Amino acid sequence: MQQLNQILRRIPVWAIYSLGALPAPWLFYLGITGGLGVEPIEALEHEFGELALQLLILGLAVTPLRRFVGINLMKFRRAIGVLTFSYVALHLLIWLVLDVQIPSEIWADIVKRPYITVGMAAFLLLLPLAATSNNWSVRRLGPRWRKLHKLVYPAALLGALHYVMLAKGFQIEPLIYLSIILGLLATRLRLPSLLARARQADST
Repeated sequence: MQQLNQILRRIPVWAIYSLGALPAPWLFYLGITGGLGVEPIEALEHEFGELALQLLILGLAVTPLRRFVGINLMKFRRAIGVLTFSYVALHLLIWLVLDVQIPSEIWADIVKRPYITVGMAAFLLLLPLAATSNNWSVRRLGPRWRKLHKLVYPAALLGALHYVMLAKGFQIEPLIYLSIILGLLATRLRLPSLLARARQADST
């Protein structure tokens, strides 16, 4: 793990942004050229939403990976968070601009369709996190910054529920995403007690 962490320390953060941004133009290219099938708009929505969930899971996994496995990705956590929000925003924009298109129908869909209501709630929870993902906000908010960024937990849960509710019929993939997110959130419940026990053991 030490060797792996040494390699990770040498990777610049901009490389994570660059690598994470690559799927977006490629997916748009596939959509334009017919590479996403007969329903390119629906496929784009799905692909960007799934990428957002995958990055959200990676962001949630940073702390457990460091605590339980010894892999330190803390340097990249902000970049992962920004990329997550970017793909969520693309997912939403494709729905708004290319799918619904009619502004008057947007609010009606949000109210009438529960899976859209849940997805929009997740997006709104992520907005303040994206807005404060900078050094100035960290300094300005102080300890409140960490408390604010715990909003990622309900946002992740709502995002996974959005995917489950969106799926037609019984599909295992959305349930896998939901299970992983629930598992990662469960580690947050266990971590404080584990840390307290470790401190107790050190003091004896």
